Amino acid sequence: MSNLKITGKDKMYGHNVSFSQHKTRKVFKPNLQKKTLNINGQKIKILTSASELRTLKKKGIIK
Repeated sequence: MSNLKITGKDKMYGHNVSFSQHKTRKVFKPNLQKKTLNINGQKIKILTSASELRTLKKKGIIK
C-alpha cells in the first residue's frame, strides 16, 4: 500500500500486548474510504483516509 497524497499516511507497525505482556507483531492500517467528490462540476472517485476528508472539508475544498 502506498502512502496517501495529502497526509502521507502509510501502514505502521507495532505490537499487540496481552495481559501477560506477550508481544505479537501487528500492522496498523489507515482508515481508507472510497468517496466520489464533486469538484468544479466534475465527479472524481478517490481512495482517501478519513482524516484527509476532514482536512479537505476544513480547507473548503469539499462540503
